[in-house]
Amino acid sequence: MTTTKETVQKSVSSGFKNVDRKDGKLALAYIYVAFIAVFLGGTAGLLQVLVRSGAYELPSFLNYYQVLTVHGVLLGLVLTTFFILGFQTAAVSRTSGTFTDKQRTIGWIGFWVATIGLVAAAAMILTNEASVLYTFYAPLQAHVVFYLGLAFVIVGSWLTGAAQIMRFVQWKKENKGQSSPLLSFMVVVNNFLWYVCTLGVAIEVLVQLVPWSLGLVERVDVLLSRTLFWYFGHALVYFWLLPAYMVWYVVIPKIIGGKIFSESLAKLAFMLFLILSVPVGIHHQFMEPGIDALWKFIQACLTFFVVVPSLMTAFSMFATFELRGRELGGKGVFGWFKKLPWNDSRFLLPFIGMVAFIPGGAGGIINASYQMNELVHNTIWVTGHFHLTIATAVALTYFGTAFWLIPHLNGRKLTKRANSMANCVGILWAIGMTIMSSSMHIAGLLGAPRRSAYSEYGGSEQAAEWISYQVAQAIGGSILFIAILVITGLIIYLAFFAPKGEQDFPVAEVAPGAAKVPASLENFKLWGVIMIAVIIFAYTIPIIDIINTSPVGSKGFKLW
Repeated sequence: MTTTKETVQKSVSSGFKNVDRKDGKLALAYIYVAFIAVFLGGTAGLLQVLVRSGAYELPSFLNYYQVLTVHGVLLGLVLTTFFILGFQTAAVSRTSGTFTDKQRTIGWIGFWVATIGLVAAAAMILTNEASVLYTFYAPLQAHVVFYLGLAFVIVGSWLTGAAQIMRFVQWKKENKGQSSPLLSFMVVVNNFLWYVCTLGVAIEVLVQLVPWSLGLVERVDVLLSRTLFWYFGHALVYFWLLPAYMVWYVVIPKIIGGKIFSESLAKLAFMLFLILSVPVGIHHQFMEPGIDALWKFIQACLTFFVVVPSLMTAFSMFATFELRGRELGGKGVFGWFKKLPWNDSRFLLPFIGMVAFIPGGAGGIINASYQMNELVHNTIWVTGHFHLTIATAVALTYFGTAFWLIPHLNGRKLTKRANSMANCVGILWAIGMTIMSSSMHIAGLLGAPRRSAYSEYGGSEQAAEWISYQVAQAIGGSILFIAILVITGLIIYLAFFAPKGEQDFPVAEVAPGAAKVPASLENFKLWGVIMIAVIIFAYTIPIIDIINTSPVGSKGFKLW
């Protein structure tokens, strides 16, 4: 479809009104796969917490680490990656215009490549050929098909991301001199972050793990593989988080009837995430003896810099909320708070996520602190932190978005009853996650390990202290599974049975009088050079040291 000049000009301020139906089919394909992953991964999560409570044993054809791998891969990798690609496809179509046939074809090729890879990797996990957890740390060894499946998922994501960037570049050519649509700009930033960080895991998988799994080499350098993984692994967290920030910055202000507080602040925050998200992975490796303490300290410092764009986001969001609340007549210090649309699931679920991100972020500062990390490293505290940041802040934002995005894409309506059920999801999730995550944090401080099944450790008094908290985790996890059942039912209803109609894709306008976006914030080459320079500084010497001083490496182990 050829975009008219009039429509393009309209997009400068508020974006295209609807996502093109053809683009919507691609977005929906990704989103449907994501929610299949929610149900299956959530079921695996329920089995985990029941086993850890000591009240349930898995049937003989399953082992705990197989279930743990299913849970981590489906919710940590599949839900996030597939939902993000679907949401970003819709976001670019909404604000930069309909994809061309060529761009859409590239997106579909990416979808099928990623889905084939997913099916291949899942088959290996289900046949117990890849019970290596979602981090797939060497020397745990999986079947080569598992590693190739993951590589296919990454390649597929690159292709669909490329289609999104192509559509954005086309918009820029058609609108020279104009400030780019904020939502599309954010998508492009997130895609560049993804391209750069996935290079690390791609090298790990294709250069190290695939030849090792095939038996072409006998041993693998464990420290190098883990360093390459965390070069990717922590930036992955921001790849998950930035789409939630897109919703917070651009969608939520429209839902509450307000304006974007500052487009310049939003674009600056995203560019800061771009340059700071990758060179921080070594803070996951503070206990690694093969990395020099100086570089651990340097990356710890770089990690703390990432707090800055998060605080900018918090300031922007709550400024938006207060300004709108006072416009609606809110008086006093907190009167504006009552004026927010608490009955609207499109607002409530992301807001609960924002609140959860406050203690989650505070826990992240502890994890990244060189000394305090020693207390919580490899304990279930880290799992509790992860469930606050990703499984609450990010996941609830995704859910709240999906409940209006799916009807928008297939010409249906988010009904009042569906909205009420969505609010129930938010409340159930908040209750379940508060119980489960809090008990994980406390048990972690008592020394309870992560990644482990139920054990009394030979009657150890210390282990006995953990059991009650593991039971609490099972209670919280059961509540979360009830929420997942409601989510599954809602997705099916909204996709296939909700009444036909028009459901809007909210995109807020910038507040009147806001400063013009500086040209430097639109200069991807400038920020890309800065990003590469910081990465080279943070990783060159540590990787050279690892290669020069590592032992002969490890053979593969298949323990379960």
